[in-house]
Amino acid sequence: MDPLQLLFYFLVIIPSAIIHEYSHGAVANMLGDPTAKYAGRLTLNPLAHIDPWGTVLMPLLIFFISQGSFLFAYAKPVPYNPYNLRYPRWGPPLVALAGPVSNLLLALICGLLVRLATAYSTSSLFLGASGFLAIIIYANIILAVFNLLPIPPLDGSKLLFALLPERAFQLQAFFERYGIIILLIFIFYAFHLISPIIQTLFRLIIGPTSFYPQ
Repeated sequence: MDPLQLLFYFLVIIPSAIIHEYSHGAVANMLGDPTAKYAGRLTLNPLAHIDPWGTVLMPLLIFFISQGSFLFAYAKPVPYNPYNLRYPRWGPPLVALAGPVSNLLLALICGLLVRLATAYSTSSLFLGASGFLAIIIYANIILAVFNLLPIPPLDGSKLLFALLPERAFQLQAFFERYGIIILLIFIFYAFHLISPIIQTLFRLIIGPTSFYPQ
């Protein structure tokens, strides 16, 4: 990414992460748990979701470690009480999946706009806007794919635990206890493994175009 793209990426990924967290709270509320609503988190106001580490310090650290080639951020997790949900087993994974699904929907909407701009407009203004929309798509795909990893505390782990038989509680306890360590190891040593998935989804959503964040 050039400096302008990187700045825009930073400005994009934070509100995308906020939409991600808001979606968790909205689905939990629909399923009978108003915890996020009572905590003042059922809002798109950035001030309610900014996490000092995940939204500010960690992105800056990653930026300097990667020498400006990569950036990632997250918002403060939205609280919810799984015991209030209507579906004890499938409620938690539904709440968890709401975040990644919201990011994929945002990527699909922006992808449609890029396709329309590419197909029906020759204006440099529209084509320039398409380049920035491509960054929105890329950022949201990263958020969706990364959060779907079945590693606690990521969203994908909730689906994994729902699919595991009850007798596998020891395995679940192990993952919950050491999940953050496993996640850090993955981020620093194996993140490249999901890059082909991210790139494939990007190309499928954006269609035949030259816009691709480097």
